[in-house]
Amino acid sequence: MSANVRPVTDERDGLLAFLAQQRHVLRTAAYGLTDEQARRAPSRSALSVGGLIKHVAATERGWLDVLLQRERPESPPGVRDLYSGDFQLTQGETLAEVCARYERVARETEAAIAAIPDLGRPVPVPKGVPWFPADVEAWSVRWVLLHLIQETARHAGHADIVREHLDGSTAFALLAAAERRLPAPWVRPWEPG
Repeated sequence: MSANVRPVTDERDGLLAFLAQQRHVLRTAAYGLTDEQARRAPSRSALSVGGLIKHVAATERGWLDVLLQRERPESPPGVRDLYSGDFQLTQGETLAEVCARYERVARETEAAIAAIPDLGRPVPVPKGVPWFPADVEAWSVRWVLLHLIQETARHAGHADIVREHLDGSTAFALLAAAERRLPAPWVRPWEPG
């Protein structure tokens, strides 16, 4: 996948293609990192590249649960809530495992969306969640997809900044390396330091 979204055929294809492209850009921020580097939070923020990928995978899975009206899992013991543990790649987790989980979530999302004939179908807003509006009864499937694109893009940008703090790598150099592009006058593919 390139830095640009391929031509799309319709709204559903466009929404899924843009979501897939943002997932790709986010994962590219991890290109060439070791597990230890993926855990590091090199700025004043607590964000790490691995933690961001883990968070976005959990967020997308959560929205899929909302979309399909599935029960949400309970918080593991010692974790304040599911959200608080999402941003950290623990010592027991690897970047490869988190990326594989994200791929599974992506396939599940795409299969679920393919099975929904109308993107305007209502998705009931969960009640009692402090960051969900109390005065909105339902979103649409379309709204959920747009929100996932927004959330993924926001965190892809965070991951770009975190990666640049780690080793100076920039998004275009990482994309060029991941896509095995030849050096160009405007960008040299990233190489391990």
